[in-house]
Amino acid sequence: MRNARKRTYRLLAVTALAGPLLGAAAPATSTGWAASGSVDVTIDNQHIVTGELAKCTVDGPYKGWTQGGATGDIAVFGAGETGCGRTGEVSNAQATGRRFRATVLQRYGGPELSVRTFAAKCATTATGSVGEVSIGAVEGVTVPEEIPPNHRIVIPGGAAGTALATVVLNETVTPQPPDGSLVTHAVHIKLFPQGGPASGDIYLGTAACDPFATK
Repeated sequence: MRNARKRTYRLLAVTALAGPLLGAAAPATSTGWAASGSVDVTIDNQHIVTGELAKCTVDGPYKGWTQGGATGDIAVFGAGETGCGRTGEVSNAQATGRRFRATVLQRYGGPELSVRTFAAKCATTATGSVGEVSIGAVEGVTVPEEIPPNHRIVIPGGAAGTALATVVLNETVTPQPPDGSLVTHAVHIKLFPQGGPASGDIYLGTAACDPFATK
């Protein structure tokens, strides 16, 4: 199934500290980082890891860039870049990428997944963090007109009715209880979430912010 529309989806996530700040401790230093993508999967007992592509942090390096390339027959990344910085007490991080293809599922009879463009960014606030993602044309899965946060798509085809993979769009990860930090991913592909011949994760566009972290 395909969704080749060239519409861009912009989605917002907000997280805040669960309660008021207590005590008279010195102000914490906000932190943030971003990466254009990453692969960490195990297939046929072989572990394949790219690391965080084009990673930047608010303490440097402040910019990152990757020309992309193929990771075996698992995925192909196009060019991607990141930018991070801190202005006063506010940290910002953003990542962009384009022309991504996940080919790994084809060996199991599944579809090729592609995302033409994607981006993720976040910023700290006085009480928490805000994040935003954008996703361009998607092929291989059907994307709804309105995408809610943490929208999960199941790709069937595994043994005994299990999934080959799940795809999460606009994924936001926050600790429980909330501490004001967040990590947002434009796209998260998880292989065989119920078990199977492969496992692991592929991320597109990651941005993470923490207003109260200390160095």
